[in-house]
Amino acid sequence: MRISVIGVGYVGLVTGACLANIGHHVTCLDIDHEKIDQLNQGISPIYEPGLEAILQQNLVNKTISFTTCYRTACNEAQVIIIAVGTPSNNDGSADLSAIQEVAEKIGSFVQNEDAIIVTKSTVPVGTNRKIKKWVTNHLKQNTRVMIASNPEFLREGSGVHDTFNGDRIVLGTEDNKVAAKLQEMLKPFGVPILQTSIESAEMIKYSSNAFLATKISFINEIANLCEKLGANVEDVAKGMGMDQRIGHQFLNAGIGYGGSCFPKDTSALVQMAGNLQHKFDLLESVIHVNAKQQVKLVELAKEHMKDIKGKKAGILGLSFKPNTDDIREAASIEIISALLKAGVRVTVYDPVSQDKVKLLLGNTVSYSEDCFAAIEDQEMLFIATEWEEFKVLRLSTIAKLMKTPNLFDGRNCFSLHEAKKTAMNYYSIGRPAVMNHCIEKENV
Repeated sequence: MRISVIGVGYVGLVTGACLANIGHHVTCLDIDHEKIDQLNQGISPIYEPGLEAILQQNLVNKTISFTTCYRTACNEAQVIIIAVGTPSNNDGSADLSAIQEVAEKIGSFVQNEDAIIVTKSTVPVGTNRKIKKWVTNHLKQNTRVMIASNPEFLREGSGVHDTFNGDRIVLGTEDNKVAAKLQEMLKPFGVPILQTSIESAEMIKYSSNAFLATKISFINEIANLCEKLGANVEDVAKGMGMDQRIGHQFLNAGIGYGGSCFPKDTSALVQMAGNLQHKFDLLESVIHVNAKQQVKLVELAKEHMKDIKGKKAGILGLSFKPNTDDIREAASIEIISALLKAGVRVTVYDPVSQDKVKLLLGNTVSYSEDCFAAIEDQEMLFIATEWEEFKVLRLSTIAKLMKTPNLFDGRNCFSLHEAKKTAMNYYSIGRPAVMNHCIEKENV
């Protein structure tokens, strides 16, 4: 099939590259000329494992191309996929301005009378019906508009893997012929397809993310209680997860969720409920718990070190999760902000996302070229992202490099057994603190 993808962010680029990889002819459009020039050279503007290799191979095979021209993208497309962002408005609702602009552009340039417009962006329930109106209002010929909702369930850092190994593909349609055509397009992925109404498909996306966010906030509240009761949240989570009704996934205690989906989608669902005079108490609590959890490490530092003003702190990990350079809603940014406000001198390191942080924070923090430089001579060390290169470090090495070995581990990267053997004070989430009463090293 001839497919166009509008928007080459995380979702659009992964979707376009993977569709090209199963034999479709894909044209990806974005209004960012610099990004399109980069992609036409085979350079991915985002860090996503495996993506650049697929991109380059399909450029060679001429099954994927990139453009800034709507006429080129829409002219002969059989399927047009909308994958632009829906960021949060100030009130938490989804900003649909980019969606509307794209829909109107499609209406102006679409030529194929049988074209299907598929929304992959995360949008509030009822948005696809609006998209149909926006497109129809700008049609220059008597063309029948067919729409479908195909929400994405890709995890940043494993988007390519998830495309080919997903649990399900959700297709919301108003026409069985549209559903059959899209099922044919997606069949080579070998992923089970669930066909629903358009409204149900839109709701499935929000409900899924809200439930996962709830699971994360729940285990973090349990972790906070474990600390006060002397229990170990890892043992608790393991015991819970052995119950097949609960499962192990998303029961890792830490410093909360971040990224482009969970914060935005939970807020949007609360706003949707509010618009219908329904107060979503549970989800509001999930959001509140997460906000507190993101700065928990700083509160621990203040509690155990008393006055942290003027002290030096290292931050390991800036992206909201490993294997991505995305810093949107990352706990690291909240931690850094709280430390700077407390008068702490901050040095940071991340293997892939430092350039993005520099654009955000400028010279308010210092940047290290490797993790060892970020650890050396620090009085506090915070682990905000569980990159593998941090998890393989020895605590004894960290302790030797630091001025005063106070490690605040927001991702429980190390075992308590190793911490007890190391001359450091080790604080983690939902586990007993290991206090080895370190004495500040004398400057030699």
